[in-house]
Amino acid sequence: MNVNQQTHMTSPYGQPQTGFQGYPQPGYGGPHVQGNPASQYGPYNGQLSGYQPVAPPTGPLRGPPTSGTLSSPIAPSSGSQIIYNHYGQGDAQNGPATTAGYMQRPPVSQPYMSTTSQPVNQLPAHQQYGPPATTSSQQLTNQMSGLQITGPPTTTGPLPPGQGFGPPASHPSSSGNFHATTMAYAPYSTANVPQSQFSTANASHPPYSNANASHIPHSNLSQGPPPSGMPQTPAATMGSQGISSTKTAFSGPPPQLYSVPPSGSHSTPPASTGIPPSAFPSSVGSQRPSVMQGPPLPGQTLSGPQVSQPNHVPPSSSQMGISGMSPGPPISGLQGPPAVAPTQQGFPPQQNGSFGQVRGPQPNYSGPYPATPNYGSPVAPPPAPPPQKRLDPDSIPSPQLNEMSSQPKSRHRIDPDAIPSPIQVIEDDRANRSTEPFSTGVRGQVPPLVTTNFVVKDQGNASPRFMRCTAYNMPCTSDMAKQSQVPLAAVIKPLAVLPPEEMPPYILDHGESGPVRCNRCKAYMCPFMQFIEGGRRFQCSFCCCVTEVPPHYFQHLDHTGKRVDYYERPELSMGSYEFLATVDYCKNNKLPEPPAFIFMIDVSYNAVKSGLVNLLCEELKTLLDYLPREGSMEETAIRVGFVTYNKVLHFYNVKSTLAQPQMMVVSDVADMFVPLLDGFLVNVNESRTVINSLLEQIPEMFADTRETETVFGPVIQAGMEALKAAECAGKLFIFHSSLPIAEAPGKLKNRDDRKLINTDKEKTLFQPQCNFYSNLAKECVTQGCCVDLFLFPNQYIDVATLGYIPYHTGGSVYKYTYFQVPADGERFLNDLRRDVQKIVGFDSVMRVRTSTGFRATDFFGTFYMSNTTDVELAGLDCDKTITVEFKHDDKLSEDTGAFIQCALLYTSCSGQRRLRIHNLSLNCCTQLADLYRNCETDTLINFLAKFAFRGVLNNATKTVRDTLISQCAQILACYRKNCASPSSAGQLILPECMKLLPVYLNCLLKSDVLQPGADTTTDDRAYLRQLVTSMDVAETNVFFYPRLVPVHKMDVDSDTVPGAIRDSEERLSKGGMYLLENGLNLFLWIGVNVQQSLLQSIFNLPSFNQIDPNMSALPLLDNPWSKKLRDVIDAFRAQRPRYMKLLIIKQEDKLELLFKHFLVEDKHVNGGASYVDFLCHMHKEIRQLLS
Repeated sequence: MNVNQQTHMTSPYGQPQTGFQGYPQPGYGGPHVQGNPASQYGPYNGQLSGYQPVAPPTGPLRGPPTSGTLSSPIAPSSGSQIIYNHYGQGDAQNGPATTAGYMQRPPVSQPYMSTTSQPVNQLPAHQQYGPPATTSSQQLTNQMSGLQITGPPTTTGPLPPGQGFGPPASHPSSSGNFHATTMAYAPYSTANVPQSQFSTANASHPPYSNANASHIPHSNLSQGPPPSGMPQTPAATMGSQGISSTKTAFSGPPPQLYSVPPSGSHSTPPASTGIPPSAFPSSVGSQRPSVMQGPPLPGQTLSGPQVSQPNHVPPSSSQMGISGMSPGPPISGLQGPPAVAPTQQGFPPQQNGSFGQVRGPQPNYSGPYPATPNYGSPVAPPPAPPPQKRLDPDSIPSPQLNEMSSQPKSRHRIDPDAIPSPIQVIEDDRANRSTEPFSTGVRGQVPPLVTTNFVVKDQGNASPRFMRCTAYNMPCTSDMAKQSQVPLAAVIKPLAVLPPEEMPPYILDHGESGPVRCNRCKAYMCPFMQFIEGGRRFQCSFCCCVTEVPPHYFQHLDHTGKRVDYYERPELSMGSYEFLATVDYCKNNKLPEPPAFIFMIDVSYNAVKSGLVNLLCEELKTLLDYLPREGSMEETAIRVGFVTYNKVLHFYNVKSTLAQPQMMVVSDVADMFVPLLDGFLVNVNESRTVINSLLEQIPEMFADTRETETVFGPVIQAGMEALKAAECAGKLFIFHSSLPIAEAPGKLKNRDDRKLINTDKEKTLFQPQCNFYSNLAKECVTQGCCVDLFLFPNQYIDVATLGYIPYHTGGSVYKYTYFQVPADGERFLNDLRRDVQKIVGFDSVMRVRTSTGFRATDFFGTFYMSNTTDVELAGLDCDKTITVEFKHDDKLSEDTGAFIQCALLYTSCSGQRRLRIHNLSLNCCTQLADLYRNCETDTLINFLAKFAFRGVLNNATKTVRDTLISQCAQILACYRKNCASPSSAGQLILPECMKLLPVYLNCLLKSDVLQPGADTTTDDRAYLRQLVTSMDVAETNVFFYPRLVPVHKMDVDSDTVPGAIRDSEERLSKGGMYLLENGLNLFLWIGVNVQQSLLQSIFNLPSFNQIDPNMSALPLLDNPWSKKLRDVIDAFRAQRPRYMKLLIIKQEDKLELLFKHFLVEDKHVNGGASYVDFLCHMHKEIRQLLS
């Protein structure tokens, strides 16, 4: 929907405005939404206090955070059965009991491994982090094997001394200068190999619960019998495909069981809980338990906790991740019989963060993989356990494997199903948060994930479609922020298009006086301002200054201190709205002219020969009817002009009074000028016949051209001069095909040199060749001249230099390498149509204001900055984001919270000067646990990607990669040290809302910008670097972790799309067909054994061998399968700002290597680590920080 299509807000103050009714009035934002399903992931802990600008909030308040205190641990002993407490693990009860109106979070602390009932009656000795002095590593590993947490503990208090680590000696800033770190990816050494039990945890909880931690049992450093004084309790007995466990009574939802074969060099049971093989009695394979259908009723026992099925045979020991080493043959049958676990003295273990209810195989996991024996099928009884082996440090690969070599050693792999799954997190968030509208009336609410479809109700804070934050609970002090290393940032998309069911921001006209603002900091009137003295003055929530209310704006207050016209004024009750700007907000105090579009077409030999010129001219005849216009306007106000060029420039007079267009040639490109003013920029409808005549003549005029050289700098200069002469802002659409080597300003040379990759000079490949373009970019921004560049190269074209001006003017770059009309024409035309029609704000300036205590310090995106506060954009479209990083300059207060206001001043496509305002309020915390409980990983990765991609301009890519790993290790180590319950140092404990940080970070590290493959061109890297810099959170999410959908599982009678599966080759079935999208490309992968009927339905071909991998579109067949697949592809394309070209990938075809590049959980040929290996590496880094 066009943001500008709403009714003009002209009603006098005090009068209700149409279309603005229906917001509940009894409190700020109305009552809390009823009936929201319990959120598995608990995006925020319990209820949050409703924010009110004037009166204190009604309803239950959240008590002061007590996350710093942990429940006193209770050690296991014999006898009693453990009952889950009333609140569930991890469900801390802050302040008074919650009321039914608020969403209740279900228990989310659930163990990874099989749970057995453990008795409790004995307090432990204090257990320190790090390798224990006297306890065997077997005990440490086994302590996780099924302990549970009792109800409210008898004692609470701060963590005893000695349980935790001192702060790291130094914390590098979360952004700022890169520093070369010494942490190369060396192989593990025996001293620091994690005898890890990976776990995900929610932030440390107040007295009623242990933190939500998830444990993934890992390998033991050494094996040995349990200490003689420890009682033995029966543990799960394991078959080869599932486990059956001692039954445990529950009074809440069942715990999730995640278990994982350890990755040590000794063989252990595939679904083990870290128990050494020596302790296992022999057993034959037990049956796989049935899948649990929901939580048991109170008092009901849960039988046979379901392990996430490995559904694969672990590859043998052959050094899984070292480049040049191929995995060994699959072992048929899983090794190691079930065991009896010894109990463990000490603290009860961290239990896992919510990984969903007890579930069977990974969601949407495909059927048996034909290439692997026993894939998901019954397995013979396991063989006897092999002799014990010591863990060899060389046997565990570290990420950048191309930097080292080692002898292959025996190693057992971790079950990928037992580590945090992006698909599971996405599915759970969809299930829990897509049914009810997301109301923005509560301060500091973490919104649903970008992958969840939800409706937003603006009740005082900006929609997450406009603004998302890395953390919704800001640390109160800079010391806390430095300690956590969590970047505090907002990704802002000021002109985002809202779905049809949501109202676009209202446009308000406050007359000649303009919008009401704070006298001191100039913040605009918003819901956070507090009216005092009966409404005669207001106090600014950003700088605390008190300002007189202008007489025309005065209104009385009600008994709660709110203005009586509160719900009639969007600026008082909504998070996003627009003001019409007065002449004071315009250049030279003069209202702007409507903007202009200039189409500048390369007519050199390459462009003509490829069919581009002909295709483009034909398309423009119809496309000019769809130029953007305001909702009520019958025709567009935008004027258009045309230029063609090769070594010289041709301007066209298309004045409506002419019978034929006139061409004027400017050959002096060194001193560019515009040879005509009248007749160059025209109204499309008035000059329609002349324009059509021109578009028919251009391909004919240059059909026989032999000119191969082109210019580029003078083309932009000409367009800018034309806009300057017309005294308007606008956009240049440049269609360019080759490196500009003709003699002219901005001439470039071919500097492509792949030998620079992984050297200190690699950064020069991302920088512009010369200063000409940086100076020209400044002039373009000053004039409001935005540049969109369409490139059609057949060889190196220097995107880093040519893309510099689009990058700094708020424009876009589109690239079509080896352009051919049959293969790429559809993609180009769709991109062009969308680019011409989308909403753009011209001649824009954006400023971000914050409340006292923190400020915006750094900005990322496609813009220009001439000072430290104003983001200047010649054009800002609805797809572009600006990312802002915040730093403390004082202390923040938990009571008042933190406020952000983004104000964008721009010219609309009708020439109207407007101000768009977005407001957001965040909570503040004194406990690190509250920070870690309210982070958003997708936004965090978006920020880290932009931070890293800017870093490569001035640093070696290896330095950038090491900095990212170091920072994320510090984030997770700080959580482990300060928030997680005491547990073995061999466990990897991840915060609940950051459990996907390692997998997403690994995807970022393996991206073509930071770690290019042999076939990645310099231009591709520069293109992707610029592209990601302005992506929103939804785009980076699918770009770094692509969506992979099993097409063969589609229900042709349903509107739904099959659930996605994880990005790994072992998830693919030879008999299946899969669709993968990453926002830029679509791949349809076809297995060699796919059913003939499916091939017939989709391709109208009887066999796999007859499929043409060069086809760029599916045939239009009249059957349900064909229609459904084409609908799914259309739906995927509609969700993305760029048209995704479809590539057909046949299994075992040469193109399959390209497809495998996007299976990001696997090891990459260019040296990127697999997800499992990287998780091990992150664990090692965290342990080094903690020790």
